[in-house]
Amino acid sequence: MYQRTTVSVMQKEGGSVLIQSYSPRGFTVDGNRVLGPCALLPPAILQWNVGSYKNITEDSLALFYLLEPRIEILVLGTGARVERVDPVVLRFMRKKGIAVEVQDTPNACATFNILSTERRVVAAGLIPPPSAGWDAE
Repeated sequence: MYQRTTVSVMQKEGGSVLIQSYSPRGFTVDGNRVLGPCALLPPAILQWNVGSYKNITEDSLALFYLLEPRIEILVLGTGARVERVDPVVLRFMRKKGIAVEVQDTPNACATFNILSTERRVVAAGLIPPPSAGWDAE
């Protein structure tokens, strides 16, 4: 499986967190390498304890809906392709007032970056794809 990684990012006021690259091993976010699945909760980057899209549950998403101020949009990257997340989980997040966008990880990274630069209150849960073409590591 993946090694444990803890990364904290302190950013300047008004800056946006950007995903610079991804690989089968993990992600590079603002120059910090994160191994395995990660949760981006700007300004924090955390390791996300999911092995695959099948592990995305109400419990695994708790860190996203317990935040204050509440995030507007949660972008989920499910790996190399878009996978079907349990509709009950998606309804639960909508009831919490959070829009969820489920995409393959490459597109989820791009979507997160765009929303982040637009200063939207966005978070991401990302699972590394088994193979990657956008790898600057």
